[in-house]
Amino acid sequence: MAKAGKSQFVCQNCGAVSPRWAGKCVACGEWNTLIEETDAAAAPGSGLARASRGRAVELETLQATADTIARLPTGIAELDRVTGGGIVPGSALLIGGEPGIGKSTLLLQLAAAFASAGRRAIYFSGEEAAAQVRLRAERLGLSAAPLALACETNVANILATLAEGRRPDLVVVDSIQTLWADALEAAPGTVSQVRAATQSLVRYAKVQGAALVLVGHVTKDGQIAGPKVIEHMVDTVLYFEGDRGHVFRILRAVKNRFGATDEIGVFEMVADGLREVANPSELFLGDRLASTPGSAVFAGVEGTRPILVEIQALVVPSGLGTPRRAVVGWDANRLSMLLAVIDARCGVSFAQHDVYLNVAGGLKITEPAADLAAAAALLSSISNVALSPDRVYFGEISLSGAVRPAGHMLARLKEAQKLGFKGALLPAAGELDASGLKLALARVAHVKDLAEALGL
Repeated sequence: MAKAGKSQFVCQNCGAVSPRWAGKCVACGEWNTLIEETDAAAAPGSGLARASRGRAVELETLQATADTIARLPTGIAELDRVTGGGIVPGSALLIGGEPGIGKSTLLLQLAAAFASAGRRAIYFSGEEAAAQVRLRAERLGLSAAPLALACETNVANILATLAEGRRPDLVVVDSIQTLWADALEAAPGTVSQVRAATQSLVRYAKVQGAALVLVGHVTKDGQIAGPKVIEHMVDTVLYFEGDRGHVFRILRAVKNRFGATDEIGVFEMVADGLREVANPSELFLGDRLASTPGSAVFAGVEGTRPILVEIQALVVPSGLGTPRRAVVGWDANRLSMLLAVIDARCGVSFAQHDVYLNVAGGLKITEPAADLAAAAALLSSISNVALSPDRVYFGEISLSGAVRPAGHMLARLKEAQKLGFKGALLPAAGELDASGLKLALARVAHVKDLAEALGL
């Protein structure tokens, strides 16, 4: 009988290991996240208990000795954009998102597209029965796709299934938190089980050259559950974002070894699944009331794609001792800094007003170039004067009040011109070849010039 492994307590939030149980994790500060786990001991005669002498490996140069591996197009243009042109064979992709956001729907459409193109795709479901997956496929109109389906959570059984027959081109596992390995005496979803299952599946993908897609649950903070080492083990990490109150879904790349990061793909949730949105700017601006004060259009860039989105501000007198600051889709600390700069450099005080800022459409903006559009919306709301409906804004505002240049200015302006806008308010600094543009460009160097340019 093999000797039992050593017992230890592992934090399910950050992966920190403790020799004894405690109510609070000393690494991340979360409560009631330490769970006892036992590592299986090495089998007698396996050689794992003693250190291996190792063997010499062959060294190579940086020069390519073989043809470049071609990407596999997914059949979904927005997904190809996020991944950098398609999925690379032998790569591992991790996708996370809130429950009900559409992860399983997207991956079922992806697997069906692979199967319909003549490739072998296998879909392992650990959370749903086969009848449930078939019901979703029927609703999406994918029942005729030659997709191989299995409902299994044992890692050994999954690897044995993959070893039979022709090598699959795509393997989808939904989700990684439901898998478990026989060698570990821990419940499915724990740190050790998730780490072991991911390592086994990634090793199979690298050796066999099959593309692997894993679904990961997210925590209350929106991060993929489990230790960060899981994200380091895979090649690409995608987050599926969106608000259930909106039909838009945004697929964002936060890590990509084969393409650009911070690239996004936009989908629309409809009755028959997720539909690609080729021009998201038109949808984000579709229901805009241009005559309302506090509305400004921000010309932003997500990855390599220019996107126009409406920033809405509402400034009302406050009856509270401490005025309220509420932000949706933007950084709350960025708003506090912007209000302080406008107060100090322009003399416009928000100390007696409640401030509400919203990015329309459910999009989350992290780009600092949104400062100028947010400032224009705030000044418009507090003065109750509507901005010009055919003008876009972008530029970063520093603590000194200076308006700093933003990248990809020409791409932003071309997108605005394509959608019918007539003018733009942009930073005074920065080189720009505006020879082919028909926009009326107004440049501002300081936040003081903003109010004057707006006519407020």
